[in-house]
Amino acid sequence: MLGRRDVGHRIVVRRIVGNQSGRTLFSDALGELVDLTETHLTIATASGPLRVPLGEVHRAKRVPPARRPNAAAVVELELASDEAWPAPVRERLGDWLLRTAEGWSGRANTALPVGDPDRPLEEAIDAVTRWYAERGRPAMFNVPLPLAAPVGAALDRRGWSTRPLVLVQTAPLAAILDAVPERPDLPSPELAGTPTPEWLALAAQRKAKQGRQYARPGAQAGGRPADPEDAPAGTGGPGEGPAGLPAAARHILTAVPQLRFAHAYAPPVGRPDDPPELVATARGTVTGRGRWLGLSLIEVVPSARRQGLAQHLVRALAQWAAELGATRAFLQVEEHNEAAVALYRRLGFSTHHTYQTRVAPD
Repeated sequence: MLGRRDVGHRIVVRRIVGNQSGRTLFSDALGELVDLTETHLTIATASGPLRVPLGEVHRAKRVPPARRPNAAAVVELELASDEAWPAPVRERLGDWLLRTAEGWSGRANTALPVGDPDRPLEEAIDAVTRWYAERGRPAMFNVPLPLAAPVGAALDRRGWSTRPLVLVQTAPLAAILDAVPERPDLPSPELAGTPTPEWLALAAQRKAKQGRQYARPGAQAGGRPADPEDAPAGTGGPGEGPAGLPAAARHILTAVPQLRFAHAYAPPVGRPDDPPELVATARGTVTGRGRWLGLSLIEVVPSARRQGLAQHLVRALAQWAAELGATRAFLQVEEHNEAAVALYRRLGFSTHHTYQTRVAPD
């Protein structure tokens, strides 16, 4: 029988679904085990979450991980992600993307090595290094794995440092909507095409905190931001706008045609008669030819956590994206952020591929 050690792994379950003429009827289900209690197990299947009473389980076992996505699928998702988090300054090196955004966020300040750079690999890395040096920025790569493993190996030989592994996770929108019930007891989520000043202030505060995590000695090798795009953060200097965000940050956050900023307000805890305050935020984009909902900047203030607000906002964004014709969602989360990984697993997310941010030596 399965144990807690199997949570997060792919399993197959044969369950009892009835009896016909004295013969027991079975049904098989395949997916990722997302929860196991004393009475039930829950698996994320291709058609959505499935909760099975343990009394109905005839047999269950762990199976090998699903086949890795092909290169085309990884490239498609990486480009959809780039559309969802657009750096204001960008050029191409063959098929590779070179991006910078005044240092705000890691992902928008990296080279994305997908496709052919139109020159030998070592020359391409030299060209990337020069491009960032000309703009006064440290050279960084966003290396999708295993697709760009040769790039990673070349950077190893050059002594580039490695930031923590990031999981690029996906889920069917139908699975998210099935996994998260409507919660009329929670503050009604609001979706807007532009962020409120309070929304931006919370994003700036979060980015500043995550940037400090990477600024600690040794943090590039083992720092732990809440989301992969979060460091380094820039909150000051020329071009700074409202809420301490530079102009590049506002571009990243708002320069997407299909975009919604989700937020929820509630009275302060213990003070129900006070004016409502911002307690939760999330950002959703639809990119990749309308197929993908991109989720980012999911945040709940400490005093309002463990109430289901994050799932509440994700559900609202999933409904919005589905109405536009999107069918799947993606997000990016650092591997060791166990609380976030567990939350996304409950929503039906599983890892599509991974990436690492690589930083040039000083």
